[in-house]
Amino acid sequence: MRHPGIELAGVERACALAPEVIGCDIRTKNVGERMTQRLAGKTVLVTGGGNGIGREIALRFAAEGAQVVSLDTDEAGNARTASLVREQGGRCDPVQGDVSVVADTARAFGVAGRVEILVNNAMNISGDGYLHKVAEEDWDHVLNVCLKGVYLCCRQALPGMMARRSGVIINICSVNAITGIHLAAYTAAKGGMLSLTRLLASQYGRFGIRTNAICPGTIVTDSTRQYHERNPEMEAELRTLYPTGKFGTPADIAECALYLGSDQAGFVNGSVIVVDGGLAAGHQLPSVVGAIG
Repeated sequence: MRHPGIELAGVERACALAPEVIGCDIRTKNVGERMTQRLAGKTVLVTGGGNGIGREIALRFAAEGAQVVSLDTDEAGNARTASLVREQGGRCDPVQGDVSVVADTARAFGVAGRVEILVNNAMNISGDGYLHKVAEEDWDHVLNVCLKGVYLCCRQALPGMMARRSGVIINICSVNAITGIHLAAYTAAKGGMLSLTRLLASQYGRFGIRTNAICPGTIVTDSTRQYHERNPEMEAELRTLYPTGKFGTPADIAECALYLGSDQAGFVNGSVIVVDGGLAAGHQLPSVVGAIG
């Protein structure tokens, strides 16, 4: 039984439904001849891989042939991610550690060895909120995880990528970086990540290194689901900001990250891809929306 977060797409779905019709083997992805995995032979380091978006990226990348190393402070969650990857036939090494600690990032890169793709996904919003209510230690912690961690991991990854004249950095940012919603420290950190993405693309593109960012909107993970169950009025209010009236899933972000990490995005560098169901596209006036029909 496949993992529920891994969707069969296109020809794979056709194979699953009627393999005898088009002569393919879903177990080996044969369609006349074996389909090539997009990340075969690549080593990917994912931060914050112990749950949510990071876990789904680890699963999706491993399904495409990548060797995954997942760095997370949540040891149990990280071990679960590795177990899920292995259950689907992939490879994943969990590393317990904090992205904002030099020794921990160095240890993760030591386990990974040659890193061809870096996914900066780790985040934290503990104690965040209105700026005048955010304690200094909470501000520092959010910035350390969400921005300093990106700096430390990129600093570890870049020398090897430069020497090989090849590499991919994917920064999981947020719509908070492009439109004001809430969370002062998180918004500042993600804004910094977005600017750093463009600078890295400009400075290191000559070495064959592509750096791009994804800005997710509200994504339904276990933690957000639990929060919304406790705060249904907040969920209802938040949904009104989305033209489609629905939130995204970790798979939505993982598929976008897979594209950016693959050779299919070979000419994509310094880009910011917003995956938010239209949240940042504009603001809907109830009276105007109601008049559409």
